[in-house]
Amino acid sequence: MAPTKVEHHKAIRFNTTIQVEKAYQRQSAANENARFSTAARKSGNTRYWKSVGLGFKTPKDAIMGKYIDKKCPFTGGVSIRGRVLRGIVHSTKMQRTIVVRRNYLHFVNKYQRYQKRHRNLAAHCSPAFLPKVGDEVTMGQCRPLSKTVRYNVLEVAAKKTADGKKFAKN
Repeated sequence: MAPTKVEHHKAIRFNTTIQVEKAYQRQSAANENARFSTAARKSGNTRYWKSVGLGFKTPKDAIMGKYIDKKCPFTGGVSIRGRVLRGIVHSTKMQRTIVVRRNYLHFVNKYQRYQKRHRNLAAHCSPAFLPKVGDEVTMGQCRPLSKTVRYNVLEVAAKKTADGKKFAKN
């Protein structure tokens, strides 16, 4: 008997840790089977990312990360246009969506006074950000992503602390 020829197949380049959904997760703009430059071949990184413009920097997690999110403004197919708003994170209980509270003052003409009011907005939050309740976020308007989501998080600033009198814990 003649020895059989063993065929070696090329290693598959996708990371199985990001495949947690039932459907195969991939970036539509990145070709996983393309020939790469030597730098891309060594790193194994076949990732699509872009700058959203408007003076916002692309986070490093969006460039070097492994997550796949088609609604992300940095790695997906969503463009930012229209309003850019700021608010305080009110809830992070949904998957990849946060609730942002925007406080404002409304003038009541009869009493010549201001009244405190607020609005809650749902915003898509890319896995590149990890906001906590109380953090200040900047979000940009995009196309409707779901029934209530029309904004995408562009920047997260840590919770502001007041410099008033604070007692030191010993």
